[in-house]
Amino acid sequence: MKLVNLSSHTMQFLASGIAARVTGLAALGCALGLFAGGMARAADLPVAIVQARAVGRSVTYDGSVEALRQAQLAVQVPGRVLELGVHAGDTVRAGQVLLRIDARAAEQGAAASSAQVAAARAALDVATSELARKRQLAEKKYLSQSALEQAESQYRAAKAQVGALTAQAGAAQTQATLHVLRAPFDGVVAQLGVVQGDMANPGQTLLTLYDPKALRVTAHVPASVLNRGETDVRVWLAGSDTAIEATHMQVLPAVDARTLTQEVRAELPPGTRAVPGEFARLQWRAAGAGAGAARVFVPVSAVVHRTEVTAVYVMGADGRPQLRQVRLGVPQGDEVEVLSGLDPGERLVTDPQAALRALAAER
Repeated sequence: MKLVNLSSHTMQFLASGIAARVTGLAALGCALGLFAGGMARAADLPVAIVQARAVGRSVTYDGSVEALRQAQLAVQVPGRVLELGVHAGDTVRAGQVLLRIDARAAEQGAAASSAQVAAARAALDVATSELARKRQLAEKKYLSQSALEQAESQYRAAKAQVGALTAQAGAAQTQATLHVLRAPFDGVVAQLGVVQGDMANPGQTLLTLYDPKALRVTAHVPASVLNRGETDVRVWLAGSDTAIEATHMQVLPAVDARTLTQEVRAELPPGTRAVPGEFARLQWRAAGAGAGAARVFVPVSAVVHRTEVTAVYVMGADGRPQLRQVRLGVPQGDEVEVLSGLDPGERLVTDPQAALRALAAER
């Protein structure tokens, strides 16, 4: 009986060992299949041979965006800011009230001036009546000539007093309207220099307003480049991969004696999304420039951006994609120039996501 039991346990042990080996072989087969599948996907990645081509010589100059119409608004009279109806970034219309300052003293002065005008007009009425009465008496020889002249002098003085006080009242009324600041044109509030409750003084910039429909890029270009003539000037805005054709170019005639540069202004098309002070570039090509040195360009879609690293996937000698750090130049449409990190003749993986999936499958 013991011999029979021992044989059954032995058979169970052998069976379990065989099953474990079969499972291990199956797992090994799956791993080999996964590796083979990953290599197959790496071999099927879209690859392009990096080529260098000669392009026209061009240079790029740093500049900034400016508004053709920009105003720094201030008040002409002192006062405390009672109402501030706009914030930085708000769009306003021409004539819209932007802020109000305390005008109670000016309004009281205007009211006092109006009262003085009314009193002077009453005095003028009295002088007019007195002059008419004395003229009648003078015609009947009941009044001396000196008395008549005195009445005429009093009338002229009363009339002059009315004119002076009327002008003074008009100035007081104008002074009262200066406590309201209105938008001179349609635009966007760029900056605010005060908050509600601050004291505003004459000449102090309270807010800055600009017209977003009329923008330009200003850069300083060496006079030697401008003297050769200009062709194919393009504008590159920060964060944009597409060049913008300027609607109008202006070169100021003055030359900076220190830098030997001239200011170049390139007006942007209406509707361009930019703000004053934004970084921009003018890409300049001198007239008569021929083909320059060979330069390497890759599709923008093939570039990988990881935090502070800019790279591309290159197919290695072992048939696996490798991440290669590169330094890029200015984008030109759907392509971007590679300044360093990539040589002509290398195989570039044009689909970074597919390369990443292939590497993940190999693991």
